Amino acid sequence: MTGSRKLLIFGGMALAAFGMLYGLQYALFVEHQTLDHMGGSLAQSFTAAASRNLGQSQTALEQYGETKYDYVRQVDAHSHWIGLAMLMIVLGVIFERVNFSEGIRQLVAFSLLAGSALFPLAIILQTYHHGALVLKALAVVASGLVIAALAATAWGFARPRTTA
Repeated sequence: MTGSRKLLIFGGMALAAFGMLYGLQYALFVEHQTLDHMGGSLAQSFTAAASRNLGQSQTALEQYGETKYDYVRQVDAHSHWIGLAMLMIVLGVIFERVNFSEGIRQLVAFSLLAGSALFPLAIILQTYHHGALVLKALAVVASGLVIAALAATAWGFARPRTTA
């Protein structure tokens, strides 16, 4: 088994396990309180609007928006970790068919692993530091790594076999 194949399969398994554990932790200790807060904010907003207290209604809607922002990113991050990990495992099984040298395949595999780990992490960290330019840039770079690695993989599959 080549190093690139091991990196994809075992890295994918580790990333999937991490994503599942993160999701479990979130579901057990955070999600229900978050959903309760979202529902409470909406109910408060509607009640205030019915009482013609538009300022209080707007404040409650803003609280809902902030909570929803965090909730969506938490759920998306753990599902992206798992989904990208599954893709890595599947690619790892057939990665020796990518028509590049082993060194290039290892670079592609590492790029895919790094991007798959860092992209969701950067998204989660944005929930703690709203608007942080460094975290937005990290998310863009990490997702770019995933895209570039997948494009290189597709190119490697499409290249004609060399006989040497």
